[in-house]
Amino acid sequence: MSLAHHQRVTEIQRILRETTDLDGWLFYDFRRSDPLAYRVLCLPADLHSTRRWYYWLPAFGPPVKLLHRIEPHTLALLPGECRCYVSWSEQHDRLQGMLSGAKRVAMQYSPMNAIPYIARVDAGTIELIRSFHVDVASSADLVQRFEAVWDERQLASHRDAAEALRRIVDEAFRHVRNAQAHRTELTEYDLQQFILSRIHAYGLITSHPPIAAIDDHSADPHYSPPREGSSVIRAGSLVLVDLWAKRPEAGSVYADMTWTGYVAETVPGRYRDVFEIVRAARDTAVSFVRTRVASEDLPCGWEVDDVCRGVIERAGFGDRFLHRTGHSIGEDVHGNGANIDNLETRDARRLLPRTCFSIEPGIYLPGEFGIRSELDVYVTERSLEIFGQPLQTEIVPILA
Repeated sequence: MSLAHHQRVTEIQRILRETTDLDGWLFYDFRRSDPLAYRVLCLPADLHSTRRWYYWLPAFGPPVKLLHRIEPHTLALLPGECRCYVSWSEQHDRLQGMLSGAKRVAMQYSPMNAIPYIARVDAGTIELIRSFHVDVASSADLVQRFEAVWDERQLASHRDAAEALRRIVDEAFRHVRNAQAHRTELTEYDLQQFILSRIHAYGLITSHPPIAAIDDHSADPHYSPPREGSSVIRAGSLVLVDLWAKRPEAGSVYADMTWTGYVAETVPGRYRDVFEIVRAARDTAVSFVRTRVASEDLPCGWEVDDVCRGVIERAGFGDRFLHRTGHSIGEDVHGNGANIDNLETRDARRLLPRTCFSIEPGIYLPGEFGIRSELDVYVTERSLEIFGQPLQTEIVPILA
């Protein structure tokens, strides 16, 4: 057992006692079926485990491990009594005994699979626990507390990454302008690779290459330019770039932003009008969150999505906003905190202080173009910090 793991377990039990009516939190894994368990319990990514294990963290009392007899040291880093099983019947008996007295426990489960990011425990295991007359509740809010809340070092890493990405946006549009000035052919793929090279030059890492999309390709929210046959960026092209990256140090968190530009000295009215709707939706959502946080009435993710989506719906483009308003940001670019979503899921988790999420409304017109504007919002105790400054207030006229 390590001191760090003992401290983590102590903190989990404190949160269980102070903020929930649960009897405890039951962790379960089989061959990495629940990566959240490893992250919340601070277990190493290369931990060798081939059999089912359980870790019972009661709100009161000592933790208990249930392990297969051939792997009795799997959870050696964690405090608690170790109990072993060999047969499936022995496993069931000892699991029931371990939960004796518990009436309601948290697991990585989401009712009706409403939040699939949390739904890591298979239905059969849920059935098994319920067969012991133990109610299973979702651990979604608990996971958010231990996965999405940042410390000061993580906030600093995000700030560093966001500042670098914001500079790269300007560099990318300047790269397009220089190619036009020198009549050098530049494709979407070339621009993507330029952005990727600048991400690396700033000492950042990324999970996937950035998006560089022009014209009708920008109407595909997850477009990725092919190496061969990528479209050439020309005068009159709308250019959308979406980039995300983080510091390489362990524990660092992502920054994520999307901007649009137009390859001309002025931007046509049709593009400006659509951008203005997207910008208004973005800013209305931010203002809504700021007001609620200031009044100490933290909103749920679905509420923010409704506010943002409502602006676009009232402008007549509701059916062209194809995705949630935003996502949690953490060590993964799509983190495990509350998402800004009442479309793909109904995320009823409240936004917590010291968590971060994107606001990124978009309008996508197939065969024409798409506009998305993305910034990162960090919630403090009574206010917000907005990353990606200066924010985009109009489509960038790249040749101006």
